[in-house]
Amino acid sequence: MASIFTRIVNGEIPCYKIAEDDNYLAFLDINPLQEGHTLVIPKKEVDFIFDMDEQLHAGLWNFARIIGNAIGKVVPCKRVGITVIGLEVPHAHIHLIPLKTLYDMDFRKPKLSFTPEEFLTIAEKIKQAIEK
Repeated sequence: MASIFTRIVNGEIPCYKIAEDDNYLAFLDINPLQEGHTLVIPKKEVDFIFDMDEQLHAGLWNFARIIGNAIGKVVPCKRVGITVIGLEVPHAHIHLIPLKTLYDMDFRKPKLSFTPEEFLTIAEKIKQAIEK
């Protein structure tokens, strides 16, 4: 059975898309820890990040770097944090989370809630920062 992320890649489930190319997709986390919390995934479904072949793995990190730099330009933060947990969805993914404090990356804390319009606005700001 396809993971939820594969279903997003296939267009079966909508997302707030930030960027994509032939191999990777970045979209806003719908249960974010912070404004701009983004997920970066390979389009190819691979459960564990270290099981990806070398080229796909390196490309994922390069794609995440581009997205992370854009997030840092438009979301007020001290830094964009990076984490790979891999337990919640069986599809390799990187969390990019704008940070003001270390606590901002605590997955035990309550998630933020945004309206669809707010998600679209955040996604558009990050998209525009990538293009600059």
